[in-house]
Amino acid sequence: MGATAEQPGPGQRKRGRGELEAQVLATLRLAPGPVSAGWVRERLPDALAYSTVITILTRLHEKHAVRRERSGRSFLWTPAADDAGLAALRMRRVLEGRDDRDAVLASFVTTLSPEDERLLRRLLGSEPGRRTE
Repeated sequence: MGATAEQPGPGQRKRGRGELEAQVLATLRLAPGPVSAGWVRERLPDALAYSTVITILTRLHEKHAVRRERSGRSFLWTPAADDAGLAALRMRRVLEGRDDRDAVLASFVTTLSPEDERLLRRLLGSEPGRRTE
């Protein structure tokens, strides 16, 4: 039996977590506008099953990384977030899944480099509750 999108064959490397999502999202960003899952599938570097592409797009939709609009019996897809936006969504989901938000945020901030800490302070306006545009 040959390799599938989910199970690499001999000589193939296993994909990292989120790699397929990143490939699909990168491909979707190249689109001229809303596109079908078939359009995305045709432009991916790996030959994936149509159902796999649909699954990935659906997961990205659940993560608010893509938008979809009904087109007949299927959907057209557009990116809702760039790489930075997707990373921010992941960070927010981690934070929302914890009861000890203060401890998680405090731990995160203490691990920042001095440059990142300065950037964060600048972005927050150095005052609690105040954000700069």
